[in-house]
Amino acid sequence: MKVKKAIIPAAGLGTRFLPATKSLPKEMLPIVDKPTIQYIVDEAISSGIEDILIITGRGKWPIVDFYDRSPELEAHLKKKGLLDLLEKIKNLSYMANFHYIRQNEPLGLGHAIYCAKSFVGQEPFAVLLGDDIIKSNIPVTKQLMNISEETGSSVIGIQEVQESEVSKYGIIDPLDHQGNIWRVKNLVEKPIPAKAPSRLAIIGRYIINPSIFKYLEEISAGTDGEIQLTDALKSMSKDENIYACLFEGKRYDAGDKLGYLKATVEFALESPSLGERFEKYLEELYLERNEIRKRVVKQENDSAAS
Repeated sequence: MKVKKAIIPAAGLGTRFLPATKSLPKEMLPIVDKPTIQYIVDEAISSGIEDILIITGRGKWPIVDFYDRSPELEAHLKKKGLLDLLEKIKNLSYMANFHYIRQNEPLGLGHAIYCAKSFVGQEPFAVLLGDDIIKSNIPVTKQLMNISEETGSSVIGIQEVQESEVSKYGIIDPLDHQGNIWRVKNLVEKPIPAKAPSRLAIIGRYIINPSIFKYLEEISAGTDGEIQLTDALKSMSKDENIYACLFEGKRYDAGDKLGYLKATVEFALESPSLGERFEKYLEELYLERNEIRKRVVKQENDSAAS
């Protein structure tokens, strides 16, 4: 069955970016001239998704406003003759059919997905987590959709990580694989490196069959009080095949400050209007900082010698 619906959970508090996220949703933090969530929405639409459910929480109204019409702004742009920008702003509202559900309590990703049960119905659906921006020739969601449509199974996006990083992720215990596709035996949420079954980490892209809701209903909250999607997929894997795809693409962890800055710099360098000038600035900045370091080292050496 074709995947036409996607869920984007956006109810998190964004504590890693405080104080900025006290009043601005982390999903609206800009990377060059687009909010982070727009990169996720663009991937979904490029994959063939038609209906997008954004799961919001308290204080997330700027996301809803972003995908709504803005008559005052549109009138201003039209008056100023900024027609290209006007068209871009108007198109935001018509890129897909946008739907919203509010997660009233921060009870975990599994709970957020369960809030979408009525939206999903009996169709397979995509899940795209907003912290993961992935640049690829074929959208990662489309890569997973192709496997799901061929096998009829749920598919998880994975990436190999360093051993020191496995405790930050859900990790798959693989059975066998063909090319870049693994059959999943088990899933472990944030294991210590010594007990991790592999270094194949679950990254924020999924195609999930609607049978997942049965398992979400059955699992209990973890010690942190949250219902984990990984735990539901673990139960699901005992009854039906789940596959994992080592996807093609470069991933940026936009939920991490350094990852966010890396994405900002690299996307700015690729900008047709900014790239050349920004690259020149970075080169000048590097030379300037290098000269400063040389002066500091010289001063330290001179002090040590005297």
